[in-house]
Amino acid sequence: MFPLLLHRAAFAGILLSALPLRAAERAHPELGKIYAPPAEVGRELVGTRPPEWTIREWLHSKPITLADLRGKAALIRWFTGPQCPYCTASAEGIRTLAEKYRARGLVVLGFYHHKAATPLTREHVEAQARRLGFDFPIGIDEDWATLRAWWLGKAERGWTSVTFLVGRDGTIRHIHPGGAFFPGEPGYAALEAAIARELPAAR
Repeated sequence: MFPLLLHRAAFAGILLSALPLRAAERAHPELGKIYAPPAEVGRELVGTRPPEWTIREWLHSKPITLADLRGKAALIRWFTGPQCPYCTASAEGIRTLAEKYRARGLVVLGFYHHKAATPLTREHVEAQARRLGFDFPIGIDEDWATLRAWWLGKAERGWTSVTFLVGRDGTIRHIHPGGAFFPGEPGYAALEAAIARELPAAR
């Protein structure tokens, strides 16, 4: 009977490990089974200090520099639209994190990188921000200059919708390497855990 119990326990463990994936498939079946690269992609950048960004135009805010955020934790997500299902699927999670951790000092920024065939205009970016429910500061990353400096120019990358958590000391503390994340899936859980570690304890 003992081996049988071990077999059942192992089988239960397999079922439990599959739950996040099944939950993700139910939440966003349009993404398919592979909706993000492996979590270790880009991990070599954790602990490094990213360069100052070259963002000239902003929505919902006066111009912000990376130096302005020193002493604060910042969550930075590159997004595009309207043809990016990963950006749409991630929007709820980004809004949830922004609201949940705002009181503890988390700053959330969106960087728009243009992929549409139509010309890049401020009005187009405003429309995508409204569609995704983003009311936090949005920087327009023209020509993907900052995306290349932070991400694409460092190694061969298959995804552009990357998310960085920059810590209060100005170094990269966590990276979600693109695609989608949302409540109930492992990438979101890892990102939220990194945010919670970086922020001061709730009072």
